[in-house]
Amino acid sequence: MEIRPVEQLNQRNASFDNRLRPTRFADFVGQEKVRERLMLAVEAALQRKESLDHVLLFGPPGLGKTTLAFILGEAMGVHVKTTSGPVIDKPGDLAGLLTSLDPGDIVFIDEIHRMQRTVEEYLYSAMEDFVIDIMIDQGPNARSVRLELPRFTLVGATTRSGLISSPLRSRFGLVSRLDYYSAQELAAIVTRSSAKLGVEIDEGGALEIAARARGTPRIANNLLRRVRDYAQVRAGNRIDKEVAEKALALLEIDPRGLDEMDLRILNAVVLKFGGGPVGLNTLAISVSEEPDTLEEVYEPYLIQEGYLERTPKGRVATPLCYQRLGITRGPGQGELPLF
Repeated sequence: MEIRPVEQLNQRNASFDNRLRPTRFADFVGQEKVRERLMLAVEAALQRKESLDHVLLFGPPGLGKTTLAFILGEAMGVHVKTTSGPVIDKPGDLAGLLTSLDPGDIVFIDEIHRMQRTVEEYLYSAMEDFVIDIMIDQGPNARSVRLELPRFTLVGATTRSGLISSPLRSRFGLVSRLDYYSAQELAAIVTRSSAKLGVEIDEGGALEIAARARGTPRIANNLLRRVRDYAQVRAGNRIDKEVAEKALALLEIDPRGLDEMDLRILNAVVLKFGGGPVGLNTLAISVSEEPDTLEEVYEPYLIQEGYLERTPKGRVATPLCYQRLGITRGPGQGELPLF
């Protein structure tokens, strides 16, 4: 079957991500407390010769949830089977996945909060008792068939932990939140990735990329890929601070990590809506973006950095936002009414 160019690009991107993905705890940078808890759980499970307890990892996208799932598999010496919540559409899909496991295997479900509730309920007995009951036929001929499952470990990942039901969340033995990375941690990741890609980078270049990566390793590696292209063509395949600055300026990513869409959002709040408050849907229409994308992709960083504030009445620009945009704050701008 002929592979279309888009599919080839997706395969190359996946290969790029996998090549840079660490496979051992020793190579995983950052998230010290989470890493220590998981290492302790792995060592204890290996000593008892048991499967690892179920693990839930949550936090913003791109922080290493998938990477940690594969590191757990490597540490335990078992296979990791991956899927995502929306893909498991009916109980039969879940049964087929779980019955194909070997003892101790890890099932990684990304975006587990998007799993169908009817499917989720089948997970309860699978996680607790390692059995799953499947209904066969309908009406008077309907009957339940119980399938015995090998002891396995479920690793769930989500960017929205609040959408996970309480019964499902309570069945995870280890629950850990991944936080944004510091610039120094991201610089170490960029340096490691550069070595794997065969491009020379100095400390200044690594820090410049890290400072604009929004605290996220995935973004740091994506920026490195673009800076590498620039360095290969125009800088003798070597990245220093000046080369990184020129490459990132070409990508319209400013020194604080704000890209074109970030600036469009901030300008819309300040210039179109007087600093706010402005509702999410209205803001999304003004910048031609989906509300969910604004809320899940762009807003977390803008709020964390202090440019926007969420209020019951809508989004409000902060004084730092006006300062960043170089706009003088007029009377009443960005202030909530007293009534």
